[in-house]
Parts: sequence; structure tokens; C-alpha cells
Amino acid sequence: MLTLIRQIFLWLRSGSLKLLTFGGVLLLIWGTLSPVGTLVWWLEQEVESLGFQKKRPKPLPTKNSSKPEASSINCYIVFLPGVGDFSGNQLTPGEEFFLDRLVQLHPNCAAVSDVFPYSAANESLGGRRILAPLWRFANQAEGWLETADVLIKIRNLWRFAISVDERYGSIYNQGIATAIIDRMNAAHPIPVSPEQPLKIILIGTSGGAQVALGAAPYLDQWLNTQIIVISVGGVFAGSDGFNAADHIYHLHGRRDWIEDIGKIVFPSRWLWTVGSPINQARRQGDYTVETTGSHEHDGARGYFGENLAAKGVTYVELTVQEVNQLPVWSVQK
Repeated sequence: MLTLIRQIFLWLRSGSLKLLTFGGVLLLIWGTLSPVGTLVWWLEQEVESLGFQKKRPKPLPTKNSSKPEASSINCYIVFLPGVGDFSGNQLTPGEEFFLDRLVQLHPNCAAVSDVFPYSAANESLGGRRILAPLWRFANQAEGWLETADVLIKIRNLWRFAISVDERYGSIYNQGIATAIIDRMNAAHPIPVSPEQPLKIILIGTSGGAQVALGAAPYLDQWLNTQIIVISVGGVFAGSDGFNAADHIYHLHGRRDWIEDIGKIVFPSRWLWTVGSPINQARRQGDYTVETTGSHEHDGARGYFGENLAAKGVTYVELTVQEVNQLPVWSVQK
């Protein structure tokens, strides 16, 4: 399989027209088949609910949970990465630093970093998939073949599109919400009957922001929770999640032109679409936009980049500062 993939890329290298044609064909195929995995996941849940298969344990904990319940944890930071990710637990060094630093600053919060926002079943691209060898090749390619990682981005962009789609979005976003609860409980047992609403801070970058917003209504339905969504250079439709989240913050860098795409392609985000959820939230003061500095969308000068930005502060440290100063970290009384 890997030999065949290498031969295909060697053939594509010989001409840009071949590359464009091949890319166009891949886009059409993925666009047609993208919802299939989501529908299969949904059907599996329906079969289990009818008793035809042994039900898997629910993600919510029981009073007999084997892990001790510490009252000091009343907050979960759930990080949803961008479309270039291969799996939910493959964070960049900058992303790891970002999450570790937030937990150090706020020890009442547990970090959740192993949700893959581009799979309703929370399955990495290297898992039990027909195209797993292709994704592994694209993820590990070196030299001039490094550009093969664009295949992963295209594949994940289609999942991002499903989250927005009115036909399949509710199914897909419900799967992500289920995965979030499961991984929250793995990070720290969710209290059965918390005295105060749990605080869930969903931090999404790039396409992860849209998936976070899509999952927010289901988290709000299933848990007694206060939901905060923080978009870090996120691209999102402006329709999902705005009625479920207590507040949405959108952080963007001055050199990030990719996050501007959402404001152009999604009618819900146009200012004259006055009845859209995002514009209603804006008027009600529930949607806030902040400029982080000279961040680019990704890379060494991106939000989680490790290059120096100014005054001895790296770009990721600047992002930590901007997120940390948001009024979302106060301990509930």
C-alpha cells in the first residue's frame, strides 16, 4: 500500500496539472463519502439503544467510580485542535505548553486534550480505517513529500463541513459531545450531582472552534454546566452553539488572514444578517472579539508558535496571556 502511495506521488511530481486534477478528484470523492462515517457511527448507537448489541458504558460516572473525586476540580479545559491534526492526542509542543500553563495558573481546572474533533467516534486517522496507511504516510512524509500533509487537512476540512451542514451536523456534533464527556471523565471523574454548575471551557483553534460550538448545545443538555467557548484563530459558521454557551470569545491575530474566511463564506456572520445567532449574541454582549497581537494562523509565528514575538515573549506565551486575562477563570461561589 505504501509503495503504491509513493508511486502516485512520484507521478504527480512530474506535472502541476496532474496534481491539480488528482486533488480535484480527491475532493469530489471525500465530499461524497465524508458523511458515511458519521452515519455509520450514528447507526451503531441506534442499534445499541434497541438492544441488538451489548451497550457500552455511558461516559457519565457512577457513585462507585474507582477514581477519587476531588472537590478542588470544578472546571474542565477542553482543547480542540485545527484541521492539520492527525489524532486527538498529537499536540504540538506549543499547544502542550499552552495547556500545561493554563492548568498551572488554574489548578481547579482539569485539561482534556485527547478529543479528535474530526471524527464522530473520536478515532485517530491511524486507527481502524481503510485509508489509514494513506493518512500515516501523509503524516510521516519527509522531504519534498512533506506537502502530502495537505491530504490530512483536506480530509479534516470535510469533517468541519459536516459539523456546519444542517443535514448531518446534529449527528456529528452529538458524537463529538459524547467524546468530550468521555474524555472529561477520564481526565477527572465528573461529579454526579455537583452543587454548582461545572465550568467547561472549550478552546478551539482553526476548525476546532466550529466543532466546539457544534458540541456546546449537547453538553448543555446533558450536563449541569456553564459553557465558555474560546476561539483562538477559529473559523466557524456563527450559527451553532451561540444559544447554549454563556459567552463566546474570538481571539485573532493581525496577520491571520485564514480566520477571516469564516466572515466571508458564512452568511450567518454577515453583519446585515441581523437575526443570526452570532449577531444576536453580539447585541446581547455574549460575543466578544479580541486582537491577540501579530499572530499568524499557524506555524512558528502562529498562536502556539515558539518564535519570539516581542520583548522576550514567544507567540504561544502571548496567547496564554491573552486567554488568561479573559474573565472566565473566577472560582464559583
